[in-house]
Amino acid sequence: MTGSLVVVGTGPGKAELMTPATAAALARATDLVGYGPYLARVPERSGQCRHASDNRVELDRARLALSLAASGRQVVVVSGGDPGVFAMAAAVFEAVEAGEPEWRDLDIKVEPGVTAMLAAAAEVGAPLGGDFCAISLSDNLKAWSTVERRLKAAAEGDFAIALYNPASKARPTQLGKAFDLLRALKTADTPVLFVRAAGTADAQVITTTLGGADPSRADMRTLVIVGASTTRQVGRWVYTPRSEGLGRS
Repeated sequence: MTGSLVVVGTGPGKAELMTPATAAALARATDLVGYGPYLARVPERSGQCRHASDNRVELDRARLALSLAASGRQVVVVSGGDPGVFAMAAAVFEAVEAGEPEWRDLDIKVEPGVTAMLAAAAEVGAPLGGDFCAISLSDNLKAWSTVERRLKAAAEGDFAIALYNPASKARPTQLGKAFDLLRALKTADTPVLFVRAAGTADAQVITTTLGGADPSRADMRTLVIVGASTTRQVGRWVYTPRSEGLGRS
């Protein structure tokens, strides 16, 4: 086949946080496929076709991209952040597994990007400096009971926890439920960070504690980080030491 497919992440927002490899893939593409707001971050180029779609149609988007690539086009699937973290790379390979046999022979590459939790952590210091995990609070593609089981395991394992997709108009209660579960397993003074629009000029940070955390402060542009037992605040900075001998004073 002469076509190709590259799955990229444009990073959290600032142009300088997009990798050179992603920028090069975007420049070579004949077709860009992605969620409309993410495509809007990419400068338009003459002769390049754009295929924008709404949210929650990841598999349809992936199938379109694969079909275009199979027809000989040079296709780039555009995600925000990193394409492999709660984004389009997994959808592409799910579509490959269930789709046309010839799709498995396509030239498919994934270019990494700066994911939201790394941009959010950088805004406040190093809260993910020790062991950490990432959990999406969206129950669109998995049961809420699965989210609860994973939150419980992460809390009992004393990981710092990056919470993706904490709230939306359709899911206004999940973050509150998550905080209630975590309060039963972690101390009230555990640091909690709300970082909105991380990696952009509009970034905003709220530093609070698990006991005082207000779930209404989050929306879909917010990344929430719940600290481990060792996570510390030093002035305006928050970090989790790599050594477990350094707990909060």
